[in-house]
Amino acid sequence: MDKATFTGLLVAVGGIVLGLLLEGGNLGQILQPTAAIIVFGGTLGAVLIQFPLPVFLAAFKRLASVFFERKSEAADWVGDLVKYANKARRDGIVSLDRDLQRIEEPFLKKSLMLAVDGTEPQELRKMMELEMSNQAERDDRLPAVFESAGGFSPTVGIIGAVLGLIQVMQHLDKIDEVGRGIAVAFVATIYGVGAANLFFLPAAGKLKIRLREEQIVQEMMLEGVVSIMEGMNPRMLEIKLLGFLAEVKSAGRAAEISSNEKT
Repeated sequence: MDKATFTGLLVAVGGIVLGLLLEGGNLGQILQPTAAIIVFGGTLGAVLIQFPLPVFLAAFKRLASVFFERKSEAADWVGDLVKYANKARRDGIVSLDRDLQRIEEPFLKKSLMLAVDGTEPQELRKMMELEMSNQAERDDRLPAVFESAGGFSPTVGIIGAVLGLIQVMQHLDKIDEVGRGIAVAFVATIYGVGAANLFFLPAAGKLKIRLREEQIVQEMMLEGVVSIMEGMNPRMLEIKLLGFLAEVKSAGRAAEISSNEKT
């Protein structure tokens, strides 16, 4: 669970609700199903028009990473790469062929497979960097889905408010209901602006961070495999790979695993 995301939502929504209550309002004033249908339905439709369905579905599939932070395995992979370096130095890089079946991470498995097959280091780097570049281009579309939703929802909220005002203007003969009707009409604007700034845009930003973390891990794996092919000393390789890890805790865990492998 990503504590920052849940805490942020709680603080943001709680602050708005608390402010409403302090002003003498109540939750019933902003809980309007019609406004929600207009804003979220209109936003969803606009996003579907802009993006192909596979991109849209992929973005919402990755939405879970905004709320639930997956345990990083980068430290374990550093330990594995150091272990492979020791083995390749002792028995030759072809000896890693037996380890390929136990590797579940597709990028690392493909890189090592090419290395075992005798691909030149420069050629392997070009091939895997091209794959990373194509993957990064596909990944860039995912946060863009939520950024677009954040752009559309305030405008759709204004549409909802105008529709509500149209209904109010048609009943000006009931002057005692005009004020209440105007207040209800503007709830759609609250939904549109609130959804954009409290969810869609922050979710896009958090998703960008998650995707960049995955790209850094792939860069680390590629650098590790190429270094193994070039015969780098395992201890030097460990220090080099730890430089890719942003979190001190992860780096410390990687060093511990590598130390255990050597002993």
